[in-house]
Amino acid sequence: MDTIDTIKEQIESNPILLYMKGSPNQPQCGFSARTVQALMQCGERFAYVDVLSNPDVRTDLPKYANWPTFPQLWVGGELVGGCDIVTEMFESGELQTLVKEAAAAQTESE
Repeated sequence: MDTIDTIKEQIESNPILLYMKGSPNQPQCGFSARTVQALMQCGERFAYVDVLSNPDVRTDLPKYANWPTFPQLWVGGELVGGCDIVTEMFESGELQTLVKEAAAAQTESE
């Protein structure tokens, strides 16, 4: 399976997915740390991929997503954006709604 197929599968099989540097418990950059903090405050489980330990994903995801930087938050198969967008959405309450809806849809389909 090539990297793009792997990325597609990750995005399709995880309703809330964060591509980040490091892990939620040990983010390796400030942008990833802020994004994780906002996501955790939404109170739903989410998947993550550490792009530092997955160099192929780190190389190919920006091309696939047409988004050059990390972190990248994907919800319901759609790219939401990076740190600034996620933080703004959290502050306005949009992120909580989006994340809760994605988590609810996942629960219904299981």
